[in-house]
Amino acid sequence: MDNFAAPWYSLDWFSLSSFKAYTWDNPSFLYALVAVPFLFLFRWLWRYRFNQKLPVAVTQKDLRVSPLTLIRLLPEFFLMLALALIVVALARPQKSNEKVEQWTEGIDIMIGLDISQSMKIEDFSPDRLEAAKGVARDFISGRVQDRIGIVVFSGDAFSLAPLTTDYDLLKSYLNEISFEMIENRGTAIGSALAVVTNRMSESESKSKVCILLSDGDNNGGNIDPITAAELAAAYGIKIYTIVVGKEGQVPYGKDFFGRPMMIDNTVDETTMRRIAKIGGGEFFRATDNKALSQVFARIDQFEKAEIKETRFKDTTDYYFIYLQWAIGFFLLWLLMKSTFLSNVLQD
Repeated sequence: MDNFAAPWYSLDWFSLSSFKAYTWDNPSFLYALVAVPFLFLFRWLWRYRFNQKLPVAVTQKDLRVSPLTLIRLLPEFFLMLALALIVVALARPQKSNEKVEQWTEGIDIMIGLDISQSMKIEDFSPDRLEAAKGVARDFISGRVQDRIGIVVFSGDAFSLAPLTTDYDLLKSYLNEISFEMIENRGTAIGSALAVVTNRMSESESKSKVCILLSDGDNNGGNIDPITAAELAAAYGIKIYTIVVGKEGQVPYGKDFFGRPMMIDNTVDETTMRRIAKIGGGEFFRATDNKALSQVFARIDQFEKAEIKETRFKDTTDYYFIYLQWAIGFFLLWLLMKSTFLSNVLQD
């Protein structure tokens, strides 16, 4: 029989298996159970010592001890049980359906995503930006308890999403990212780092990380990328930089007949390498979707601050069961206290 499905008046609530299954919200109250019998023993001794006694002369043959005389103690016994059960109720017995132990991470991560026109190049499938959005979604899905934010940049930079653990919201923001979000053309890497630093400057996390993804050429904004990297490093932000794209002939759009048009593409890694070095992170180069996924997977493994978390799910209280029993025994005490079972001379 499932003890926890029994009615409140069932004796199963007092079985050893039931008490072993409980977790106690206020376990310190259980120590008071030891004091309950001593309290009543003290009460009986007090009454025996100080209550009125009447001298009565009886013969030796009338001094007989009968088990029936012990019935007089029943009211006190019921009162003691009521008090003990109130103490159990105050300890608040509970049962949880599931105990979960897992390793969680508590890192603040800002993703800086380049949405400049060069991210339309189709050396990634379907293009650089969509590939970056896809691996960013997978990266977010793989994190637990981390606060993540998003900064987008081209000729200017702005914070698209603040640091949050609402991963569904972050993914919806990623889906909405487009090349038209910023009018100014260019790639303002320094401005992006400045916005990241501003977002993370008040963070109290022990680990602050920026993942900066771009095609590598800084040609916009009014903040020097190296200066911005030094400022970020001063706030304890570790910077990982990812340069995407192939060099040489790459597809960019289609011609009148639907055939891919090819353009010359160069990649400047110098600035991004220096930024990663200043920020104490690493520089990565990705030339296709698979390589980009591998880069994010490596960063995911690097940045883990593991904390053991124990959680209980679906907690149910059972204190009211013992409170009902206590009320029942208390009412029995009141009833018996007013009957012949009580010693009226002592009361």
